[in-house]
Amino acid sequence: MPSDGRPGAEADTHPVRKVARVVLLDPDDRILLLHGYEPDHPDRQWWFTPGGGLEGGESREEAALRELAEETGITRAELGPVLWRRVCSFPFDGRRWDQDEWYFLARTAQTEAALGDLTDLERRSVAGLRWWTSAELSAARETVYPTRLAELLRTLLDEGPPGTPVDLAPEHV
Repeated sequence: MPSDGRPGAEADTHPVRKVARVVLLDPDDRILLLHGYEPDHPDRQWWFTPGGGLEGGESREEAALRELAEETGITRAELGPVLWRRVCSFPFDGRRWDQDEWYFLARTAQTEAALGDLTDLERRSVAGLRWWTSAELSAARETVYPTRLAELLRTLLDEGPPGTPVDLAPEHV
């Protein structure tokens, strides 16, 4: 229960952040992931898809393409449908993040990528990026978000995009 005893007061202090993420595939069906870490604990590391929170009145599609360009320098990508949606909650950089994430499929032939115009927090918590094959992702022993990404990617490559977005199980850390 929130410290002031009001039901729902927690929502006042931790609003749900609307997020657009990109499942970016190159012509060889490799996926681009960023390598992140906890700013004050660099030994806590993980891989994740490009993306971030909506700004101003932008749509999720606009946010997905903006974030992709800012984080990776990739400006030539064809945005496809929403593949998956998930709600997650996790501690990061000294606070709790509650997010409603939509994962868009995107394709690009622009495989040269580099960390781009990062925010201060991203500069303190993103170590790099790399393209992964489905097999590499399935064999990875590192933490990857969403946690079932290897399985989800394999299904996507085998069956194509779902007819409607798949709601993933909520993740709370």
